[in-house]
Amino acid sequence: MPDDDTARTLTGAEAMPKVAIIGAGSFVFARRLVTDILTWPALEDSIVSLMDIDAHKLETMTALARRMVAQARAGARVEASTDLRRALDGADYVAVAIRVSNSHNHVSIPLKYGINQAIGDTTGPGGVFYFLVNAPAVVEIARAMEEVCPGALLLNYTNPMVMISWAVHKLSRVRYVGLCHSVQGTARDLARYIGVPFDEVSYWAAGINHMAWFLEYRWRGRDAYPMIWKAMEDPEIYEQDIVKWEILKHFGAFVTESSIHNSEYMPYFRRTPELVDRYTSEKMWGVGPKGMTMDERMAHFERLRREQEAENLRLA
Repeated sequence: MPDDDTARTLTGAEAMPKVAIIGAGSFVFARRLVTDILTWPALEDSIVSLMDIDAHKLETMTALARRMVAQARAGARVEASTDLRRALDGADYVAVAIRVSNSHNHVSIPLKYGINQAIGDTTGPGGVFYFLVNAPAVVEIARAMEEVCPGALLLNYTNPMVMISWAVHKLSRVRYVGLCHSVQGTARDLARYIGVPFDEVSYWAAGINHMAWFLEYRWRGRDAYPMIWKAMEDPEIYEQDIVKWEILKHFGAFVTESSIHNSEYMPYFRRTPELVDRYTSEKMWGVGPKGMTMDERMAHFERLRREQEAENLRLA
């Protein structure tokens, strides 16, 4: 993202950077990204280009984005298209968050053969299936960028991150970064668990995608790990992140990725139905066993759609 000094040097059309969001029908992700754009001074006057192959979801997200712009009183302009190249044309930044196929099948089919997954988008048979269907689509986006916005930066949020990053670097020439919001999200969770304002904490995290660790977590400059260990003793807090708390017990550091993901990455949590029941709380998010079903996902989308009709939208 450009800094404020860079933005001040731009003039004319260049003063409006174009951010293309591919997979804008991914309602939660697209809304979060539009919120970030509107609250970042260097981007608040951007052209926001929304693209999805699902015209219904795209229409819903476009209406929401335009209301968000109006509420923020920003100078951003929202465009929408189901045509990839039109959405990419002239873009400076391209954020990609797509899902090519029914993710529930990546969980339910291996389950028939005794492999219990929750999300199945990074490791195991689900991760392999995800790579085989998602990687060609992301590479196609990258190759389209080479033609219509060759200088743009591709910001990929699509899993499996490491394998797709390898494929894009191998098969295209675009500038590319793979991203995940789990570090920031877990940092906020920890602040909530220990009961302190998030803007008063600082942290140092290191590791690989979906498996980074908080090597330091501080509140007002002081080591907050004693507070984190204390928070684990609260049954209600423990239930929200069972697997991560168990990992903390064994390794002494809090891991960044969600408990439902980590139950797959460290699969001894899912070896038997009894272990799944013990370590997988109903409060944990997912798409497979003990997680959100496809019907629940659609209900969630409809809930968000109705929210865009509300008078005031929360930009935070």
